[in-house]
Amino acid sequence: MAGPDPTRLDTAPTSRGRLKVFLGYASGVGKSFRMFDEARRRKERGQDVVVGAVQPEVQAEIKPILGELEVIPTVDMEGVPAVDIAAIVRRHPEVCIVDGLAYDNLWGRRPHRWQDVEQLLAHGINVVASVNLQHIDDQRDAVEKLTRKLVKETVPREFLNTADEIVVVDAPTEGATPELSTLREMALVLSADVIDAGLQRYLQAHDIEPAGRTHERFLVCLTSRANAEHMMASARQSASRFHCDIFTVYVRPPKASAADLKEMDELVAHAHDAGTRLDVLEADDPVESIVQYARSHGVTQIFVGHSMKHGWRTRLWGTPVSRLIRAAEGMDVRVFPH
Repeated sequence: MAGPDPTRLDTAPTSRGRLKVFLGYASGVGKSFRMFDEARRRKERGQDVVVGAVQPEVQAEIKPILGELEVIPTVDMEGVPAVDIAAIVRRHPEVCIVDGLAYDNLWGRRPHRWQDVEQLLAHGINVVASVNLQHIDDQRDAVEKLTRKLVKETVPREFLNTADEIVVVDAPTEGATPELSTLREMALVLSADVIDAGLQRYLQAHDIEPAGRTHERFLVCLTSRANAEHMMASARQSASRFHCDIFTVYVRPPKASAADLKEMDELVAHAHDAGTRLDVLEADDPVESIVQYARSHGVTQIFVGHSMKHGWRTRLWGTPVSRLIRAAEGMDVRVFPH
C-alpha cells in the first residue's frame, strides 16, 4: 500500500520551520537588500536556499544577488504575484525567501500571503521574510497619522509574534525627521514585544519558571490628546498575555481648562468601564510625576502618547517622551503617536 504523498499540502511534517522577519520602519531603509544579502551568505555556507517571492520592482542592487539564487516563479493572479506553495513544497528547500509579507491573494484557499508563509512553516521549511511597520495591523493607524499614507494589506500582530527572530533594519539617524525617529522608536518597541513573545513561548514549552521573575505591571498615561481607547486596548491585550495589573493615570495640565476637566471626567468613566482605576496626576513636570508614580507602584511598562507637533523648545530640549524614556530607567516605554 502506497504511503502518503510528501508533496501534498495536507501531509505537513510535525517539525515546524523557523521564521525570521526583517522589519523596516520606512520605505528605503534597505530591508530587502539586507534580507537577500543574508540569503546569499546562507547559500555560501551551504544551505539550500530558494526565493519564493520578490517585489514587483526589483532594486538594482538586489538584481546581482538574485542572479546567484534559485528563484521559484510566483503565480500571476490578475496582476498580483502569488507564492507558488505547491512548487516550493515539492522542492522543499531548507530556506525560502519571501520579499513582502503583506500581499493579498485574489483567490485560493489562503487570501493572504502571510498564510502562505504559515503553510511553508507547517511543512518544515524555514522562511526569511520582509515587511514594513505600516503593514502590521495594530501599527497601521499610528503610522498613517505620521506619514499620511494609507495601506490596505496588513499582517496580524499575532502572526508576527510567532517569529523566531526579528531584525529591525536601521538607517542613519543623523538628520532624521521627527516623524522618522518616531517610526524607528515604534519599530524597536515592536521588535522587543516580538522577542518577548518568543521568550514566553520557550519558557512555557519547557515548563520553565524564570528565576527572580518580576510581576509585570503596566501604567497607561492619558492626556488630553492621547488615543485613550487604542492605548487601553493595547495594554489589555498585553496584560492578558502576562496576567498582570494595569494602572491608569491622567496627566492634567497645571492650569486645566473647563474642556480639560470635562475630558478628564470622560477618561475616568472610560477607565472604569475598562475595569481599571484612574488616578489624576498634576505637576509642573509631568515626566517626573509619571516616573515617581510608576516606581512607587512597581510598574514595569509605561504606555504613553506622543504628539508629532514639534516647536523650537522640543528641538532644543527634546520631546517629553524622550525625557520619559531616559528617566524611566529599568522600565519599558511603549509609544503611541497621535
